[in-house]
Amino acid sequence: SLPLSTPPPRFLMATVHQSNGHGEAAAANGRSNGHAAANGKSNGHGEAAAANGKSNGHAAAAAADWNFAGGKDGILATTGAKNSIRAIRYKISASVEESGPRPVLPLAHGDPSVFPAFRTAVEAEDAVAAALRTGQFSCYAAGVGLPAARSAVAEHLSQGVPYKLSADDIFLTAGGTQAIEVIIPVLAQTAGANILLPRPGYPNYEARAAFNKLEVRHFDLIPEKGWEIDVDSLESIADKNTTAMLIINPNNPCGSVYSYEHLAKVAEVARKLGILVIADEVYGKLVLGNAPFIPMGVFGHIAPVLSIGSLSKSWIVPGWRLGWVAVYDPTKILEETKISTSITNYLNVSTDPATFVQAALPQILENTKEDFFKRIIGLLRESSEICYREIKENKYITCPHKPEGSMFVMVKLNLHLLEEIHDDIDFCCKLAKEESVILCPGSVLGMENWVRITFACVPSSLQDGLERIKSFCQRNKKKNSINGC
Repeated sequence: SLPLSTPPPRFLMATVHQSNGHGEAAAANGRSNGHAAANGKSNGHGEAAAANGKSNGHAAAAAADWNFAGGKDGILATTGAKNSIRAIRYKISASVEESGPRPVLPLAHGDPSVFPAFRTAVEAEDAVAAALRTGQFSCYAAGVGLPAARSAVAEHLSQGVPYKLSADDIFLTAGGTQAIEVIIPVLAQTAGANILLPRPGYPNYEARAAFNKLEVRHFDLIPEKGWEIDVDSLESIADKNTTAMLIINPNNPCGSVYSYEHLAKVAEVARKLGILVIADEVYGKLVLGNAPFIPMGVFGHIAPVLSIGSLSKSWIVPGWRLGWVAVYDPTKILEETKISTSITNYLNVSTDPATFVQAALPQILENTKEDFFKRIIGLLRESSEICYREIKENKYITCPHKPEGSMFVMVKLNLHLLEEIHDDIDFCCKLAKEESVILCPGSVLGMENWVRITFACVPSSLQDGLERIKSFCQRNKKKNSINGC
C-alpha cells in the first residue's frame, strides 16, 4: 500500500556527502568529524558506525536499547496518520500520473484561496499591511491574545446572541486548528473522561482526543434528515464521565445548516447530561440556502458553549492562521469549574497567532464590506448548484442532501455498480491515477464508502472535475450489469 507520509526531501537521498558537523546519518563514502556513517571515518561519536568504517567514538546500541524506543508503539507513530485529512491527501496525490496531460483538480479540501476569484477582501489585506508597517507588532503578544483584538472579536460575536461578550470571553489561537488543540487537552484532564463526536466528522478532533487519551464516543448524523444529529441517541452513549459533545455548524463535511429548533434540542440534552457543547462555527458566514446560521451561543444560558471561529474560511485566508475560542457562559459555570482558567494556562505555554495579524483584526472585522461576503457566497452558491446537479446525473454516486453551507458535500459511492473498486480509498486512488482528480475518502471522516467533495473552486474547474469523475465511473462500471445497474 502507499505510504501516508510524504517522500523524504531529495537532499536526504544523496549518496556522496562530506560533513564537518554532526551528521546523524552521513552518506555512503562520506567523511565526518562528527557522527559518521557508512564507509566513513569518525573522530567523534558514531551513532551508527557503518560497514568498513573506522570509528574512534562510541558505536550505538540497537534501537530497542534506547529508553525512548517505546515511542514506536505510541499513538503518533502507529495511528496518527489515519486521522489526518492532510496525510490521506498526500497518499491519494501520490497516485497521480505526473506526466498526465490534464491539470490536477484538488477537490479534497476547502482552500479556494488559490483562485483569484476567491481573493480576500481588500480591507483585510490593507489592515494587515498597515499593522505590519507600523513596526509596533513584531513583538510577542500575550498568550491569550492582544486586548484590542479580543475586544473586537467579543463585539463582533455579541451581535448574534442575547447578551454581551467581553474580551475575557475570547482566546485567540493560531487558526481553528489550535483552538481544537487547546480545548481537547483541557477536557482530558479528568481521568476516564470521554467526549461525544459526530459521525461523519472532522478528524482533527478524533486525532487530538487519541493523543490526549480522551475516549471518543460517536453519535450519527442522519443523511435522510439533512444530516441532523441523532439527538435521541445521545443519552444512550453518554455517562457520568462524558465531558462534552461537538457540533459543527455549518457542517463540515456534510454541508448542512442546523435550525434553531434542532440546536435548542441539543442544548437541552447537553444540560440534562451535564456536559458543555463545543460548537465549531468556522463556516458561520458561509450559508448558501434559506436557513440562517444560528450561533450555538444563543443557548449558552441552557448549557455552556465553547465556540471555535476563525478568519480562515469566511475571509478565505487559511494561511493567516488566526482563530479563536469564544466562551458563551452567562451563568459562569466554566469560570467556576476553571475551564476558562485551564484554557488560559494552556495558551501561556503554547504558540500564538502572528502579532501583526492580531493587531489587524479589529480593522478586518469592522471594515470588511458586506459586498465581499455576498461575492464569496455567490460563488459558492453557483458552484454548489453545479455540484449537486452533476452528482444527481451520475448514477454511480448519490448525494442525499443538497449542501446549504460550508464548502463541502458528502457523496455515497454505489460500489455495487463499479468493477474492482474495493472501497472509498481505492476509488480515490484510482480516480487520481486515471483522471487527476483528488477527493477526500469518507473513511477518514468516519463514513466508509463515501467521499467528500469540495465545491469551493471556480465553476469551470468544478464542472471539469465532476465530468472526469463521471467518465471514470463509466469506464469502471461492471461489465455484466444490466443497463448499468
